[in-house]
Amino acid sequence: MTDNASEIVIKDKTFKKYISKEELQEIISNLADRINKDNENKEEILFIVVLNGAFMFAADLFKRIKGLHKITFVKFSSYDSVYSTGKVKSLIGLNENIANKHIIIVEDIVDSGKTMQDLLNQLKSMNPASVDICTLMFKPNNFKGDYNIKYIGKNISNEFIIGYGFDLDGIGRNLPNIYQLKK
Repeated sequence: MTDNASEIVIKDKTFKKYISKEELQEIISNLADRINKDNENKEEILFIVVLNGAFMFAADLFKRIKGLHKITFVKFSSYDSVYSTGKVKSLIGLNENIANKHIIIVEDIVDSGKTMQDLLNQLKSMNPASVDICTLMFKPNNFKGDYNIKYIGKNISNEFIIGYGFDLDGIGRNLPNIYQLKK
């Protein structure tokens, strides 16, 4: 399998190339530009990255963020294979004091919004100065949350995706492009 294959097969499922690595970098540059502009007067921001999926996105995004800021990680699980279970399980929690701090949550994808809602509820109870959300991908047709997502890289359909941090049972995260499950 090459880095630029137009189709790949993982676990008997066929995926077609959906977003190229070049388009991903353009999306991330645009997000970073917006974040930098909106937050140029903030002395310090704590970026909270939701693992595992957002690690590649967060690394590329954070390299483009101006200023001296902090980054930390949390981990939740809500998927089983290609299906969302509807249940969010916290695997790694937040160990930072976030009272009166400006927070930007970095997520790979907001799908139904349940994982993010649970994280927002936890964070708001810790009295941060502000909380914004930055997601690489957003599924507006599946979203059931009641909150604002300030930074959206790209709206996508409800099909399952892999590559660039997204996976199928842990496989495919290392692909430089994003692939979408063929119907």
